[in-house]
Amino acid sequence: MPFNTALTRALGIKVPVVQGGMQWVGYAELASAVSNAGGLGILTALTQPTPEDLRKEIRRCRSMTDKPFGVNLTLLPALHPPDYPAYARVILEEGIRIVETAGNSPGPVIKQLKAANPPCIILHKCTTIRHAQSAVKLGVDFLSIDGFECAGHVGESDITNFILLSKARQTLGVPFIASGGFADGQGLAAALSLGAEGINMGTRFMCTAEAPIHQKIKEAIVQAQETDTELVLRRWKNTSRLFRNKVATEAVKVERESTTGKFEEVAPFVSGKRGRQVFLNGDKDYGVWTAGQVIGLIHDIPTCDELVKRIEREAVETLSKATSLITDEVPQQEIAGKKMPDTNAEATSEHGRVGENVNNPEAQTLRYGNFEFSASGYDC
Repeated sequence: MPFNTALTRALGIKVPVVQGGMQWVGYAELASAVSNAGGLGILTALTQPTPEDLRKEIRRCRSMTDKPFGVNLTLLPALHPPDYPAYARVILEEGIRIVETAGNSPGPVIKQLKAANPPCIILHKCTTIRHAQSAVKLGVDFLSIDGFECAGHVGESDITNFILLSKARQTLGVPFIASGGFADGQGLAAALSLGAEGINMGTRFMCTAEAPIHQKIKEAIVQAQETDTELVLRRWKNTSRLFRNKVATEAVKVERESTTGKFEEVAPFVSGKRGRQVFLNGDKDYGVWTAGQVIGLIHDIPTCDELVKRIEREAVETLSKATSLITDEVPQQEIAGKKMPDTNAEATSEHGRVGENVNNPEAQTLRYGNFEFSASGYDC
């Protein structure tokens, strides 16, 4: 049952589910599988070492699906930044017209992508409403609103999606999708109810049959709980949510205990090269790798087709159930109330009468300033 939202109409997809760009994960195998399943698959540009390698990956993906797919282009601080304009040029030359952007100062790249004929549809990822409003001025078509639950770069505001999405609905004039904490159809239904036009999933798609990462890492995700993530690099205002393993835990320890505050002390622990090897060798403790709190909701490793169809079915059932709760009549009470005790009777305990000014002699009393706390409340 196709969904009719601003996202599905603009992108030509059946189910309003986007596979977000993920470093070392967003290859043709995964992107094509998501698109073939009815969602939007996305290649990750900077996973490819050069713009020409990206060109080859786009062509490889096109040979695996005839459905729409996009490319993620993330702009992050670096001593030697990639040639972003060259990557954007390849995207345009290969006929891609759906681009997910993220990161710092995307204005020049967005301008380049919008100058194409026809112009690109741009989904820009934001972790705050302030950044979203700035992106609107740049002419983006959709905003991907990332809550604090998300994997990777979570921002510094710590606003969870329940608040962030409602704030987006109240203040933004551009359609948006929800990102961070989504794994099932109930989540899609909730996002739609909060005003989103769809959802973006990263960690959930990592744990699918087609995801090009080691099986042991997928199994680690299935076995994990929602508490098994770590926030790293907060000290340098570049906070990232990572899977909690030995390296991430050590990185946090160094970050907290460093007396110099020099990034060089933690840099060896957060090496992207070691994180890349995790997905190849299957050792979850070899390096740091991103994962969202949604790992606590992931319990299997389906194909992308199975997952998207399941999400579609669950969302339809959830929305239908929500609609069925509306009635023209006030329902009758199902449980008969019990007779209340006589409120005029004097309450007693094994210690005697319990009154307004009578304390339990066994209760522990604590004092803080002018306030005195006890098991029954506090006095000042």
